[in-house]
Amino acid sequence: MTDAGTVERQWTAFHQWGPFGLLAVGTAVAAAASDLIGMTAGQWYLAGALIAVAVGMQLWWAGSARTRPGPTPASVCLYFVRCGIAFVLSWLNPLFGFYAYSGYFGVDRLLPPRLLKPGLLLTAVTIAGSQSGGLPPDDAAGWVLFGAILAVNVVLLVVFARLAETEAARSRARVETIAELERTNAALQQALDENAALHAQLLVQAREAGVADERRRLAAEIHDTLAQGLTGIIAQLQVVTATPDPVLGREHMDRALALARHSLGEARRSVHNLSPVALADDGLPDALKKTVTEWGERTGVQARFTVTGTAEQLHDEVAATLLRVVQEALSNTARHAHADRVGVTLSYMGDEVTLDVRDDGRGFDPLTARERTTVGGFGLDGMRVRAERIAGSLTVEAEPGHGTAVSARVPLVRHDR
Repeated sequence: MTDAGTVERQWTAFHQWGPFGLLAVGTAVAAAASDLIGMTAGQWYLAGALIAVAVGMQLWWAGSARTRPGPTPASVCLYFVRCGIAFVLSWLNPLFGFYAYSGYFGVDRLLPPRLLKPGLLLTAVTIAGSQSGGLPPDDAAGWVLFGAILAVNVVLLVVFARLAETEAARSRARVETIAELERTNAALQQALDENAALHAQLLVQAREAGVADERRRLAAEIHDTLAQGLTGIIAQLQVVTATPDPVLGREHMDRALALARHSLGEARRSVHNLSPVALADDGLPDALKKTVTEWGERTGVQARFTVTGTAEQLHDEVAATLLRVVQEALSNTARHAHADRVGVTLSYMGDEVTLDVRDDGRGFDPLTARERTTVGGFGLDGMRVRAERIAGSLTVEAEPGHGTAVSARVPLVRHDR
């Protein structure tokens, strides 16, 4: 496909060198019919001088036109001198009228708008004179023929001028449309770049917020579990050291050991929640499949995991968030739902990932606040906070007696490479 620049160069070359071809054709035809027309030697000398002037002037313009892109006094002079030469040559021999057609070449590039119609009219007069048999006409019939041919040329000139104006208007409209599209594309690209930068910034902020939230959560769990457990152990040991009764001392020692075991379990659970070990060696689909399978075997509930779409390696923060959501949702199901079947679906959908956890348990009223238990995770609010922390969302659909559906929707952010 030829681009606009190539077409423009081709038209420029045609306007610069086309008059040479027309002059050559007119000269050859006039010379061949010289005897029929009856040109004298003096007329041929004059014609030769005019041809030399026309060639020299056109050569000068072909060399300097590159530095004169629009109508200038020099281009106006060129046009009317060329028309004058064509008129005189056609007067000497009508067959030189071929050269007169050069007046239609690049006229909008040579003449300003106010001189456009006079220049075209002069060209039409010269061509009409050539077509009618030469100027001046010999008799009244010749003048009538000349007038008729001139009228036809003028009508054609008006029609073609109108068509040229229409095409020029369409060309300007196309240029403006292309320019507007380029500006729109540039603005769109800039918006996409800004969006990518904001997305990266949001991810960094989310990661920082996640670290801060995880620290606060871990601190709260240590305070609520480990610190209280250690306090209880100290209290039991103080009783043991203070009582002389060995039976009572043994009883408090057993309580201290039980508290120590419980605190150890809480410590392990906190460490597990801090770092998702399941993602250390597996991708998110495999980690979720193992989590769902192990949970089903542990609870005796029929659990099924499904992946839809083309799986991709997600950013660590996104994968960890979805894994935590599933773990907490399954934990809630085990504690509250009394379900027979659970389905977990991971869906890759273009620029986002969705995670659905559905059970056929007893359900609940989502509008009723549920108290946070002393063991386990942080419930629906905690899952929602996790999803929102990475620019996602979490919805819950539940009805007493009709099961529960938890759906998390997060952006598909690929793994950093």
